[in-house]
Amino acid sequence: MTFELALKIGLVGAMVATAGSLVLGLWSMFKEGKEAGEQSNKMMRFRIIFQGLAIFIFSILLFFKAK
Repeated sequence: MTFELALKIGLVGAMVATAGSLVLGLWSMFKEGKEAGEQSNKMMRFRIIFQGLAIFIFSILLFFKAK
């Protein structure tokens, strides 16, 4: 497996994790109670982390394509 292929797989994983945490965070927003709000905030924080990771991997892939 090449490094570029591993990055592409990682990018897809980060994108799926971003979408999953977004859906779970939105789902938690519509629930009642303090615990639901805390869960929603936690999932949205994870979404930001996964989204940043996806952007980082994407920029590395673009860097290697430019060579």
